[in-house]
Amino acid sequence: MLNRVKSEIQNRFSDLDFSPQQRRVLILVFGATIAIGVAFFTLAQGSSSASPLPMNGPQLIIPTTAPVAASIVVDVAGKVLHPGVYHLPTGSRAVDAVTAAGQALKGVDLSDINLAHILIDGEQIVVGAPKVAVTSSRARGASKAKATTSGGLISINTATLAQLESLPGVGPVMAGRIIAYRQKSGAFAAISDLQKISGMGKSKYAEVSPLVRL
Repeated sequence: MLNRVKSEIQNRFSDLDFSPQQRRVLILVFGATIAIGVAFFTLAQGSSSASPLPMNGPQLIIPTTAPVAASIVVDVAGKVLHPGVYHLPTGSRAVDAVTAAGQALKGVDLSDINLAHILIDGEQIVVGAPKVAVTSSRARGASKAKATTSGGLISINTATLAQLESLPGVGPVMAGRIIAYRQKSGAFAAISDLQKISGMGKSKYAEVSPLVRL
């Protein structure tokens, strides 16, 4: 293309009254001007047709946290003024549940309930449930704890943590597992279902089963 332009310039300036040296200078100046213009035009065309590069860099992902429930639901049963199901703020304690139910009836002993216990969703509090007295005896050279009831057997479907701990061989951990089982799987369908609880071996079950009911 530049050769064609150069030839055309030479033809146009051949008729003018310039010396050969002046003609060469003019041809070089015009040729350089046209070459620069062509170069700018080519660059402008190339930049306008170029497409933007895609963004392949890592994207920022902001993790989301599950919202914390603002309230829990507890069942207050037994000897209270207004037994029933209550919605309480998360972090409430057993004393708050008893208060919501109108307090215990006159003369009811609350010593078997840990009133400072932090409630969990779906928990049941039984006020004034029959207490269990624990005595100890020895058989075959080994000590065994045996429980006798003063007002009936303990219901494994409604008993509180403290009531379950009164059973022989049942501590806070085992009592918590029993409550967690019925909260997750529902009420016990049979006394023998206690054997599904982790840590409830044959010997411990043999001691506990005569002292409980559904």
